[in-house]
Amino acid sequence: MAIPTTLNNTQQLLEKALSQAISYDDYRAMVSQLAIEGKSTGPNQTEALANYTMLNDRRMKRFDKTVKLSDEHVAQIAKLGKKLQMIVLTESWCGDAAPALPVINKVAQLNEHIDFKVVLRDENIDLMNQFLTNGGMSIPKLIFWDRENQEVLADWGPRPEPAAKLVADHKAKHGTLLPEIKEDLQQWYNKDKGQTMLKELLARLPLK
Repeated sequence: MAIPTTLNNTQQLLEKALSQAISYDDYRAMVSQLAIEGKSTGPNQTEALANYTMLNDRRMKRFDKTVKLSDEHVAQIAKLGKKLQMIVLTESWCGDAAPALPVINKVAQLNEHIDFKVVLRDENIDLMNQFLTNGGMSIPKLIFWDRENQEVLADWGPRPEPAAKLVADHKAKHGTLLPEIKEDLQQWYNKDKGQTMLKELLARLPLK
């Protein structure tokens, strides 16, 4: 029997996820170690997933260094005066997570009221099922949660709107997603340098 989707159930699932969540730094260390070992997160261990994990490790290192926030962005983030829990569902092999998580981390670092934690999707399927995208378990999925008021304020993911349109247009043209869409997406992310995602994240923050 399916569990009904209720706010109370969402709260319980979020609390459960947080009990096993890790920091961004710990996640980065885990992905780097998996890349060395030729492994990935998740129950399925394949050469392809291991290769994506290795690729994402390199990309996250690059985005950690290259994502820049303007003085205006910093000032906006400073306006957050309430405690905010940001939880992202992801896996090491997820291509869209590599450019996304460094941006989320940069934002969280700039305000002591933000607590950013990472949880693995395949260990939190019930929670993932509460935040589906067009019926699918697309990641990364970022949840903005006010723990004090027990309220989900917003969510984001799995990719910025222009990148999502790029994928949708590709699928409409070809009837399916061809391998080259991954390269097209990566080129978009490299050119954008996290700025569109940053704008979308700031739009979801409960700023004063």
